[in-house]
Amino acid sequence: MKRWGAPLFRSLLLIPVAMALLMPVVLTVVNSLMTEREMVANYGMLGKTDTSVFVNLKWIPDWVSFQQYYKVLIATPEFLYLFWNSVYLVTPIILGQAVVATLAAFAFGKLRFPGREGLFLLYLATMLMPFQVTLVPNYLMAERLGLLNHAGSIILPGVFGPFGVFLLRQFMLHIHSSYIEAAKMDGAGMLRILASVALPMVSPGIAALLVLLFVDYWNMVEQPLIFLQDAAMQPLSVFLARIQEDMLSVSFAASVIYMLPMVLLFLSAERYFIEGIQLSGVKG
Repeated sequence: MKRWGAPLFRSLLLIPVAMALLMPVVLTVVNSLMTEREMVANYGMLGKTDTSVFVNLKWIPDWVSFQQYYKVLIATPEFLYLFWNSVYLVTPIILGQAVVATLAAFAFGKLRFPGREGLFLLYLATMLMPFQVTLVPNYLMAERLGLLNHAGSIILPGVFGPFGVFLLRQFMLHIHSSYIEAAKMDGAGMLRILASVALPMVSPGIAALLVLLFVDYWNMVEQPLIFLQDAAMQPLSVFLARIQEDMLSVSFAASVIYMLPMVLLFLSAERYFIEGIQLSGVKG
């Protein structure tokens, strides 16, 4: 009884939570397959009573239609243009921060130098600050460098974000010092140790970092709104946040296309992501 009682209890507890979390995603996909007439009938006019306002939520469309996807992918090129804006902004951020975080985490985790712990805490303090605190300094710096309304105003702060350093440092601490000492005895330098010893052992952490960074920056809204005044340069996330009622017929298809890269990335890196999260708190 005890052997399967606890797993059964956890399943009964987690299944309703999973269903509640998946319900918006399922509704988005279902609504993206509805015709425009059915969409207007369900959401165009809210049913009203004296005490409440309700929407006709449907789990199965009357007629399956790809009309919304045709409008997004073919009839309205603006959506694809903004989608590629998102790719253009996010790709260098996650790749750049992965490189910078790996080098910095190796230094903070395995190199010995004066003031290492204090410098790391100072660096980590920037991660604890809310976005609003660093907004004005970042804006002034971007203005001074002439990067306002330029992709660099989004990419550069993202590349040097502190989260990746914090996460990967935990993995570097998990590497036993005997591996590094053995590599030194074989004549390997620090870069060779990083490439041949550290990187293979922290690869789950790097995979977890890439997934977390992608989800974070793929959904960013505040930074592009502030630093990119030109709407043509803004990512699709900003456009989706501004969708009005007259564009409701294509909003669901655009949302499905927008969340598809996140779903595919998570599914392809699920094993590394889970392993990375499990190991992130282990210290060797």
